[in-house]
Amino acid sequence: MHVTLLHYLVLAAVLFVLGLVTLATRRNAIGVLLGIELILNAANLNLVAFSRHGIGGVEGQVFTVFVIALAAAETVVALAIVLAIFHHYRTVEVDRVSQMKN
Repeated sequence: MHVTLLHYLVLAAVLFVLGLVTLATRRNAIGVLLGIELILNAANLNLVAFSRHGIGGVEGQVFTVFVIALAAAETVVALAIVLAIFHHYRTVEVDRVSQMKN
């Protein structure tokens, strides 16, 4: 069995949908971050798949490395914010923090 571009695209679509579902259903800040990471990984998979199958050359892989570095920085900053919110409000539930702000 040969893995084609369609296989990669279907897997990326599944990852993207799982990320959207996670964003829509989770009220926990960590769950929201996981949903964002799933969406970014789906985009990375698309970039690498197109680069691998001859559509675009090496630029897709270079951009993927850039997105991975950006996602790592985003995760560090977001986790620092979540930690600060937890120390201040004693919860990481997104709805409760927005209600406590008022």
